[in-house]
Amino acid sequence: MKRALISVYDKNEKLFNFVSFLYKKGYQIVSTGGTYQYFIKKGLSNIMEVSDLTSFPEILDGRVKTIHPNIYIGILANRSVEEHMKYIHLHKIHPIDIVLVNFYPFFEKIHQKPTININSLIEFIDIGGPSMLRAAAKNFLHVTAITDNNDYELVQYEIEHYGFTSLKLRKKLAGKAFNLTSAYDSAISQYLLDDKFPIYLHSSYEKKMNLRYGENPHQKAAYYVNTIHKGSMRNFHQLHGKKLSFNNLRDMDIAWKVVSQFSEPACCTVKHSTPCGVALGKNIVEAFQKTYYADTISSFGGIMAVNVPITKELAKEINHIFLEVVLSPSYETDVLNILKIKKNLIIISISEPISDKLEYVQIDGGILVQESDYFFPYEKNYKIVTKKKFSHQELKSLFFSQKVVKYVKSNAIVVSKGTQTLGISGGQTNRIWAARQAIERALEKSKEGLVLVSDAFFPFRDVVDEAARSGGIRAIIQPGGSIRDEESVKACDDHGIAMAFTGKRHFKH
Repeated sequence: MKRALISVYDKNEKLFNFVSFLYKKGYQIVSTGGTYQYFIKKGLSNIMEVSDLTSFPEILDGRVKTIHPNIYIGILANRSVEEHMKYIHLHKIHPIDIVLVNFYPFFEKIHQKPTININSLIEFIDIGGPSMLRAAAKNFLHVTAITDNNDYELVQYEIEHYGFTSLKLRKKLAGKAFNLTSAYDSAISQYLLDDKFPIYLHSSYEKKMNLRYGENPHQKAAYYVNTIHKGSMRNFHQLHGKKLSFNNLRDMDIAWKVVSQFSEPACCTVKHSTPCGVALGKNIVEAFQKTYYADTISSFGGIMAVNVPITKELAKEINHIFLEVVLSPSYETDVLNILKIKKNLIIISISEPISDKLEYVQIDGGILVQESDYFFPYEKNYKIVTKKKFSHQELKSLFFSQKVVKYVKSNAIVVSKGTQTLGISGGQTNRIWAARQAIERALEKSKEGLVLVSDAFFPFRDVVDEAARSGGIRAIIQPGGSIRDEESVKACDDHGIAMAFTGKRHFKH
């Protein structure tokens, strides 16, 4: 008689139907206490409890149920090794052919912090389940390890048609088992270790969805969410539109990070991972209009985020232009009906705050890890280095622009008027090109009251001279730190421009 060991936390109808199938096919069902009681109540009789195999009761409040030689020998015995089989027959140990396990929900419980205390959370660290699953997966030549209820049908099909599972399926399920146990251990390790840069880097992510495609249509892609850390992009909801792509998610992340920095109604459009327009307004319609006006060309087919609910008036405005994705904390029913007129428009509901503490960049054969550049108290970290000082309005515009320049590819320059970007340029191989492009774009919209922010220092005075030629830029903020800083300061004094150093660079490569 073949034997199946079932030990699960999540007990449901799909599980019961599968185990009933095994029972009808002649499998001896062995279960742990809670699972055993579930099957008995559902009408399965003549099943065994684990304690019947171990001759030992569950102890330590259930911490020890399956950790016993009779269980692990039954799972790990190599059927092709004569000595193994002689040993288990001598000790009257029956081989176990199927191991079906799911774990205590550590992934779910860790997201209940701080409402769940550490003592309670520790009890959701599963020991026996992962150990049995790893044992079954190791012995996949003979044992079927099941952890995903989506695999019940595959196993059932093969047993129904062939009488046993194929080696190909057992190998695949073994890989899935180790995939799960490694993710589970990683989540626990990260929680306990609390180290930004541990000796071994391993992160635990779960697939949320397959994507429409990657950066290009010929590249396949998927989206994974962190199993233990919260994050705005972990809990968004798609309310309408076509399937998301790799680029959509990258741009959504940038757009939401930009608007999340502001308490006033804010709007941001993003194209190719770079903000093309950002503005604040007395209301969200004004913020949108200023954002769109900042760069009507680049906004075409872009991603737009707002930090307040979308109104009917704004929804009607949005429908006059082509956007691929819209993000907002909430939508009224009538608003959704207006936006859904465009069948391909992707509508996203998102409300979680930004919580990124680390950023990861993969390179060939390695991965770079750094602290996030999101949090920075701009208003307290600057030093005016010129004779001319900032006006209150210029300061407000500069602080606004600093929150934008961090998300523009280096070399990055942002030119703004008030709380509206008018010229954004980044990704250039030198700073003067970026400055010229940003200033040129800004001058198309306005020729006075402009401020300029740079993500890094000026290596020469040429950026200041270019700003002065515009005639409209009267204030600059940059990190400082160049050996030629004094040249830039002198240039500002020569042209009557106010400038401050922050001491903080914001490269984004």
